[in-house]
Amino acid sequence: MTDVLSTRALNRTLLQRQFLTARTSRPALQVVEHLVALQSQEPNWPYLGLWTRLDGFRREDLTALLHDGSVVRSASLRSTQHLTSGPDFLRLRPVLQPVLDRTSRARYFAAETAGLDLDELVDAGRELTAGRTLPRRELARALAERFPGRAGRVLAGAVELRVPMVQDPAAGAWGGWGNPSNVAVTPAEHRLGAPLAPPRVETLVRRYLAAFGPAGVKDLQAWSGLTRLRGVFDTLRPQLRVLRDERGTELFDLPDAPLAPADLPVPVRFLPAFDNLLLGHADRSRVIGDDERRLVMPGRAVVHPTFLVDGFVHGTWSLRGAALRLSPFRPLSPADRRAVLAEAEQLLAFLAPDPGSDPDGPRVAFA
Repeated sequence: MTDVLSTRALNRTLLQRQFLTARTSRPALQVVEHLVALQSQEPNWPYLGLWTRLDGFRREDLTALLHDGSVVRSASLRSTQHLTSGPDFLRLRPVLQPVLDRTSRARYFAAETAGLDLDELVDAGRELTAGRTLPRRELARALAERFPGRAGRVLAGAVELRVPMVQDPAAGAWGGWGNPSNVAVTPAEHRLGAPLAPPRVETLVRRYLAAFGPAGVKDLQAWSGLTRLRGVFDTLRPQLRVLRDERGTELFDLPDAPLAPADLPVPVRFLPAFDNLLLGHADRSRVIGDDERRLVMPGRAVVHPTFLVDGFVHGTWSLRGAALRLSPFRPLSPADRRAVLAEAEQLLAFLAPDPGSDPDGPRVAFA
């Protein structure tokens, strides 16, 4: 008989695999690799994603990894910006390339690339960036000159999707809550000194399950942006554990991966915007309810920072100068309120250690 896992058991297992039931002492690079890719839509968020998972994490720990090339920033899962380890980029980018190619044909790019030979555009991008780091603005200017009458900024974006490139370390460095404007790009093989690996989607499946499992086919597709993966899971089925959730959905897992008990106590945790904990499954009920999901993700490109109580999303938070504002979706018990405030104080010490111009005002408050 196939084991059935409750929503709470799936919740605890996911949090445990994400290092959210207890902070880990592993090095930051190992955690980035375990999570496969760390959301980096804006530079500061990955730092918080590691802080909430690592014991004693410091900003300089990630900055150093970016500068020595151990971690790189580039378009990855779902064609969005992520941090990955350098070796993982070389392994994973070829698997995800169909997702990025599909995005490069989306409406945003179509008007500027209509009638254009995309292979010719790719060749031009490779030529302009060969063996060097080139500011995105210069790449855009050069492409506009090469293809008159077209927006170079859009062409440069299409090239970055179609040509495996990584961004300069400054693009991922601490200090920005918005998308960086001074990005420079380098061909990945030049920056990392090694060739891209042959695509192996089976490796991606195992890596995903180690950090997000148990999960179904649609879950992996939602996380990665890839499609038509049922056949891959069917091929791997003899090597995987097969489970079901309470709704009867078939889930897969690594055969030796531990399952957490449904009654495992979990602490309050704060998550950055866009964290893959909330985006790693098609069915996100294991961590967020439908009503809360609409509040956290009100638009296609918006995922607010959140906090978890008893393992589930309980509210959002925002930073205003040196003050942290908490917006719970439901009333908190006195004990939970104290726990949220205590963790919020620790978060604020990491995000804004200097009280700035308002040292006497409340630094943490409920909205």
